[in-house]
Amino acid sequence: MLRVVCLATLQLDFQLPERFALSYSAEDENKVERPVMIHRAILGSVERMFTILLEHYKGRWPFWLSPRQAIVCPVSEKSQSYAEKVRGIIHAAGYYVDVDATDRKIQKKVREAQIAQYNYILVVGEEEANKGEVSIRKRDQSDHSNKSVEDPLKDFEEDVKKFKR
Repeated sequence: MLRVVCLATLQLDFQLPERFALSYSAEDENKVERPVMIHRAILGSVERMFTILLEHYKGRWPFWLSPRQAIVCPVSEKSQSYAEKVRGIIHAAGYYVDVDATDRKIQKKVREAQIAQYNYILVVGEEEANKGEVSIRKRDQSDHSNKSVEDPLKDFEEDVKKFKR
């Protein structure tokens, strides 16, 4: 069901011209007039805009808008340096990515990332580090697949292009 909302507003302001003692004189009369200011807000208030976006997406931001686009979860300390390398590659491509460097078990890391609504969860272990791969899990899908480090960047590009259409 489509919900229609109104964000833009036009407001007449009679107070600010008076506060700033603004006036003008009409050409055909020697009379001084007080102007009226018109305020235009295309998105209304920032708070209202974010509230509507939150309601519309139900807290599950699309990739192009998400403050949590991806997270890299290393399986153990042994794969921590590889996780940082993967993070560097994705970050250099212009995407927002975190690394969960805590000492929790991988199931807990993945669950926390799902609760935090990361769009992509990239799991790396010793096997992935040796092959130069990552295990990719999308937020809305329970299955995961192993791909090269560059493959998530292609997925990210596709997600951004979906918005531009």
